[in-house]
Amino acid sequence: MPPETGKTVSGNVLFPLPCACQNLRRLARVVSRLYDEELRKAGLEITQFGLLTALAKLGVANQKTLSTGLAMDSTTLTRTLGPMCEAGWVRVRRGEDRRERRFRLTPEGKRRLALARPHWEQAERTLRRKLGDASWNGMADSVHRLTQAAIAG
Repeated sequence: MPPETGKTVSGNVLFPLPCACQNLRRLARVVSRLYDEELRKAGLEITQFGLLTALAKLGVANQKTLSTGLAMDSTTLTRTLGPMCEAGWVRVRRGEDRRERRFRLTPEGKRRLALARPHWEQAERTLRRKLGDASWNGMADSVHRLTQAAIAG
């Protein structure tokens, strides 16, 4: 029951949240669920798909590059990369500095990414269709600006 009104809120209504952080986290959970439902058909989750996509783009990357580029804390990154290395999708090698670990996609990782891409595209189409082109483009711009502002802030 929200303290402002004293009224009971129906279980299927999105009630107002007091800050940008809570609203964005709720949005991220809902959108992640949509993508996860599609990607599950290829045996992936959106976090894994994001890492595979980043490694496909970068070629080879150390943990700091991945962590910074994905704005993901290193603990979550390690927890996600571990099973992907065990599955043979990602190969890890030591860097020049013995503490550095460098990651790259394996042929199996590239295959897994290719199998998942149509499911990811379906999730994109679903969301884009519901938003419409103007809102989709506005969302992309707003998310980019919000991300940069939060990093700078």
